[in-house]
Amino acid sequence: MLFAHRADAGRRLAAALRHLEGADPVVLGLPRGGVPVAFQVARALGAPLDVVVVRKLGVPHHRELGFGAIGEGGVRVISEDIVRLGRVGPEDRAAVERAEEAELVRQARRFRGDRPRIPLEGRTAIVVDDGIATGATAAAACQVVRALGAARVVLATPVAPPDAASRLRSAADEVVCLSTPHAFRAVGEWYEDFTQTPDEEVVALLAEADAATERAARAAPSDEPAASAPPGPPALSAPSVPSAPSVPSAPSPASASSAEVTVDADGLALAGDLVLPPGAPAVVVFAHGSGSSRHSPRNRSVARALNHAGLGTLLFDLLTPAEEADRANVFDIETLARRLTDATRWLRRRESGPIGYFGASTGAAAALWAAASADADVGAVVSRGGRPDLAGPLLADVRAPTLLVVGGRDTTVLGLNRQALAELRCEKQLAIVPGATHLFEEPGALAEVAGLARAWFTSHLAPPAGP
Repeated sequence: MLFAHRADAGRRLAAALRHLEGADPVVLGLPRGGVPVAFQVARALGAPLDVVVVRKLGVPHHRELGFGAIGEGGVRVISEDIVRLGRVGPEDRAAVERAEEAELVRQARRFRGDRPRIPLEGRTAIVVDDGIATGATAAAACQVVRALGAARVVLATPVAPPDAASRLRSAADEVVCLSTPHAFRAVGEWYEDFTQTPDEEVVALLAEADAATERAARAAPSDEPAASAPPGPPALSAPSVPSAPSVPSAPSPASASSAEVTVDADGLALAGDLVLPPGAPAVVVFAHGSGSSRHSPRNRSVARALNHAGLGTLLFDLLTPAEEADRANVFDIETLARRLTDATRWLRRRESGPIGYFGASTGAAAALWAAASADADVGAVVSRGGRPDLAGPLLADVRAPTLLVVGGRDTTVLGLNRQALAELRCEKQLAIVPGATHLFEEPGALAEVAGLARAWFTSHLAPPAGP
């Protein structure tokens, strides 16, 4: 099942939740992406809408891998297996929890403003997310609403892998999931449009839902005998922001050539997406980070910005689905770099212009490793929240101009990038996005990354012609 966007997923999910219409439900969206889905559910059921704020606890040096989650009310869900495998010591664990607790409080205040939480005592709580990967965050959310007094907890999501959906049945009284594909790798691959939901959209949707609830309460009949028959569930008016999430970067030009391709690399046939605007002077190859694929919404957002600037892009899967099941493979930088080099040769047989690399997380290390080879065919490299330190002593052999982009609040990774910058001997630059964390989820942060990458690649791969 493929969803057009979150609003589409919400409308379809609402149809599967109609049986709860008379159960006095409260709909709770997991911010940020779960709120546009939850808005449509609340609208269809005539129910109030709120958020349940939960924060993932990321392994230090590898924030995309979560060792647990925390939620409002002091709830914690910890995976001791990942704590052990990720070598998360007590001090690191405490530091991560402190940081995420502060962010949890900030988000709750940001989303609700002065409005209090909607009381859940004795009511049915419908927890909604736009998709589930591991289920740790969703499980924490269910525990949070149960601790806040909900009599019944229903977890609702458009898509989840079968194993996660099965595990979550022990966390909720009912799980409603529209699709449980066995070939699941990332939530974003089941949406045509999975661009990031900004804070502003969450705030606007919550305010619109709150206003609709107030209108319905004012319109409700009094207890006097002359009162008319009770009205049906309150209907929410159309949202004040577009149903489809706002896109932080411009779309690809309509005339661009876009094709699904099979990349021959390391003796494997790897799936890819190649976009070539008319007359593209260069192509940027994306090396995704751990825990994602060519469908990474952040990389695709940056790719669209590059396409809009006239640059071609190739996003392909560095690992097969079977290989992705083993977390150790995402840290096999040598193998990832070899496949990136092979993909570059594959691309060179089709395109004669300059080629650049855009790497994220461990993919950035693979990009720099590949760029360090003696016969490297790369004109520029950009790293987003990357782990260039994993390229080790090869950093000194990189000759392509390299831009390292790091969030100002991603302190551990920022330190690693500063060390890597000192080891690079090529043209180099470190760009810090103020206020941004590891995934650049803050409003405007990813757009700034896209702007920095666009400027770097156009300058080094497609400089303007001289007079």
